[in-house]
Amino acid sequence: MEDAVSDAVNTGGSGAAAPILVAIDGPAGSGKSSVSRAAAERLGFGLLDTGAAYRALAWAALENELDLDDEVLVAELVESWGYVTTLVGEPAIEVVLPAAIGVKGHDVTDAIRDPAISGQVSRVSKHPVVRARLNEMFRRIVAESELPGVIIEGRDITTVVAPDAPVRILMTASPEVRAARRAGELQGADHEQVLADIMARDAKDVLVVDFMNPAPGVTLIDTSDLDFGQSVQAVIDVVQAAQSTAAEESGK
Repeated sequence: MEDAVSDAVNTGGSGAAAPILVAIDGPAGSGKSSVSRAAAERLGFGLLDTGAAYRALAWAALENELDLDDEVLVAELVESWGYVTTLVGEPAIEVVLPAAIGVKGHDVTDAIRDPAISGQVSRVSKHPVVRARLNEMFRRIVAESELPGVIIEGRDITTVVAPDAPVRILMTASPEVRAARRAGELQGADHEQVLADIMARDAKDVLVVDFMNPAPGVTLIDTSDLDFGQSVQAVIDVVQAAQSTAAEESGK
């Protein structure tokens, strides 16, 4: 029996050619989210922000008063909730709680960006079963999108979520550059504190995933010396090169 997620994800039907998948990984503050969105718009692709799904799951678990550290309960929630996301245009996230399947969902686009939610995301994302089930959901969203291509960005995208994607990119930058960018986004932020936070986040992330060295077949884009426009163009260049190669091979 199909789960409620399949019913709730409204991204299109079957019959269209499979979209080109562009997988983008990167450490905190690397700019992958903003660069991915701009590149997707210029390419006419959709954008799937996997981090938003984990935020939405944390929100739903808290709304259902679940223990976020209980892998079984959180995994059961993934099987029974509804998750709707836009792939094109302004980001919009809707969640249908298990007890309310079949009725209008909750618009959580803004709520999931609340620091109170951000601080709880790691409690749901740490569960292997939960990550596996969300990865299945991500693949289904892309497959049903009916778009010419989809950029999917987040954690473990190039190695776990979409290891067979024709375009896989690891976007990185030095800690100092990432701290400067992040501090510039936060009014009144102290650069040294932001740098310390990023270094601590890197130390934690490296225990799980290598964000500095690309896996075999993954293209490294170091944006340390690139501005925003140049970073976007670097992604587009990699995608268009892959498209050209695919076109040449199909014509042989």
